[in-house]
Amino acid sequence: MRNLENTPPIILDSKSIGHPINFKWNKKKINQFLDPLGNEELENALLQINHKGSIGLTAALLEWIYWRLKGYTKTNNDIEKRIEALWCSIDNVENTKPLVFDSDLEMSATGHINGPLWIALMNVRMIDVMYRKGSYFLQSELTGLILLARHITPKRKVFDKWFNQTIVELKMQYPCTYIQSKIDESDEAVYDSSNEALICRNFFFDPEFQNSEKASEKAIHDLINNLDIEANQFLCFSKKAS
Repeated sequence: MRNLENTPPIILDSKSIGHPINFKWNKKKINQFLDPLGNEELENALLQINHKGSIGLTAALLEWIYWRLKGYTKTNNDIEKRIEALWCSIDNVENTKPLVFDSDLEMSATGHINGPLWIALMNVRMIDVMYRKGSYFLQSELTGLILLARHITPKRKVFDKWFNQTIVELKMQYPCTYIQSKIDESDEAVYDSSNEALICRNFFFDPEFQNSEKASEKAIHDLINNLDIEANQFLCFSKKAS
């Protein structure tokens, strides 16, 4: 993904690149990210965002984690491809394969590198599952990923400023169209997000970007056309088909 060759200015400001791995990592933290209880205000804010906005936020948060761990892990290529697949699924989820990760739960969540990475990719996996099945409760799955990205960021105030501004813009431009309390919680309830407006990476990382449906469509399709499709295990369309 050519965009990942250029670090977003906000991530540079957060001092994430090459910063020592000095964040706390213990069983309590692990449980906090795997089962993020007591974050009602954050969850309520997420519920006001539609599905494509939520998947865009997922890709952006995974990129925060990607830059923080870059240089400390050999899995950078795998993370890049998952980020690519998330953006492509916003255009059409049927053009991407499920983001399967460690289905046997063999990788440990312990360790300051493998731990955050495992939790991040497991969270992304669950978000992808909910998105594909059309769950009306997709948004709440983002909570653990947000808390993780914030926790490992050296300058958390920079992350907080970015995240708070992003949430405001998402609620305004990509609002959820249904009320959670009125949704049928049965497994048969399916939400079709295919008609929602596209959202692109520029929305999250380019302060000069003038967001519009046309601009976002162009950015997403440019990304798809520039991908090395044949080498991407998470995409199932050919470059010709895109």
